[in-house]
Amino acid sequence: MARVPESQRVRDALENAVVDGHYRPGERLDPARLEEEFGCSRTPIREALQALERSGLVQIRPKQGTYVTELSVSELAERFEVMAELEGMAARLAARSIDQEALEELEGALLECERHAAAGDADPYYYANARFHGIVYDSCGNEYLRRQAHALKRALQPYRRLQLRVPDRMRRSLAEHRAIADAVRRGDAETAENAARDHVLVQVKEFSQLVRTWRQLMDPVRGAG
Repeated sequence: MARVPESQRVRDALENAVVDGHYRPGERLDPARLEEEFGCSRTPIREALQALERSGLVQIRPKQGTYVTELSVSELAERFEVMAELEGMAARLAARSIDQEALEELEGALLECERHAAAGDADPYYYANARFHGIVYDSCGNEYLRRQAHALKRALQPYRRLQLRVPDRMRRSLAEHRAIADAVRRGDAETAENAARDHVLVQVKEFSQLVRTWRQLMDPVRGAG
């Protein structure tokens, strides 16, 4: 298995730390402290923080430092709603234009998702899931849509990883992936579009529930700060 780059290891760990409440919304992240915590040099810390800023999870303020971003549930829901439309459009176009090589890659990503879901490994599942969606985007035949879908997927990465913590979500996500892949393979553009759109929209509800629970748990911590 390929070794995970140090910056990705730090990024994933920081995402989980924010999600778990180890770092609170609005809290400043100290690079020196992070170097010590993760046992690495400043470069992977800087690269990880820059990646998290692109995703919107942190804000880098000139001459002030890096702070954990706090987005409202409604702001996140708006982004997921846009993502749902992009996903649906990409799947519809891919059903009309995908080639055999991409279909085989899609099946390979789906089988990888199945292995990780069976093992209950949420993070590896997420990356196989991201590969699955990326293949759909790359097969849509519309370069502008492809770029926009990839950009928003990167921005929502921490939150799409988070929703996989909903009980039984990986199993249901896998079934939704299968429905998308089957429709794309058949060339059924309308079904592919609806399945892909619904796959993202269901995450809006589940993610909103997760965020509300997380913030309720965090309120006593904030009050004690």
